[in-house]
Amino acid sequence: MSNPAVDFLAGLAGGGPVLELAIGTGRVAVPLAARGLRVEGVEGSPELVAKMRARPGGADIPVVVGDISDLAVRGRFPLVYVVYNTLSTIVDAERQAACFRDVARVLAAGGAFVIEAFVPDPAGFERDAQHPQVRAAAADEGPFRPHRHDRAAETFVRQWPDFTAAGVRPQPSGMRYLWPEQIDRLAARAGLRFEARYADWHRRPFEAASTDHVSVYRA
Repeated sequence: MSNPAVDFLAGLAGGGPVLELAIGTGRVAVPLAARGLRVEGVEGSPELVAKMRARPGGADIPVVVGDISDLAVRGRFPLVYVVYNTLSTIVDAERQAACFRDVARVLAAGGAFVIEAFVPDPAGFERDAQHPQVRAAAADEGPFRPHRHDRAAETFVRQWPDFTAAGVRPQPSGMRYLWPEQIDRLAARAGLRFEARYADWHRRPFEAASTDHVSVYRA
């Protein structure tokens, strides 16, 4: 079955090698490697890397366990990519900028940096912050989902505490969202040139009403 993200990335990879930031469980990397490309990855979670290793072909993909804003990789890559809105999980502005500088450092001349991200919806974030969610409430369990949105800092923090008979288990997560124009500026400051922006992996035109984007930058 065709995978539009893999099709898109394979078309920019040249002969490889390819580097995925936050490779996770290999949902993109494993099928991309199955195309015959050498794929490498950086991932902060050893648990997710272990899940990728358990997938057919996943054990053959080299992964550095580390921070995607401080790339401890060697060599040059014709393609570097980050998908699933992962760029926004870097919650510090300077670390986001450092990620772009490191990508520029490891890209081969003319190489592509591809970013999949959402278009921020601050009004939606504020609605979530005003209306905490309760999901799957049961007699002995009640997951409660409070949120906090800081419009000035462009951050959105979720707390995922589970209230159970055994006690409370906190599970925080956060993001620093970026508008497409902000991503363009970070790329330009790192020496990368904007090439194209699409609404999705099918290369549909990006428009004012688009909720997501796939953006391409060149070294």
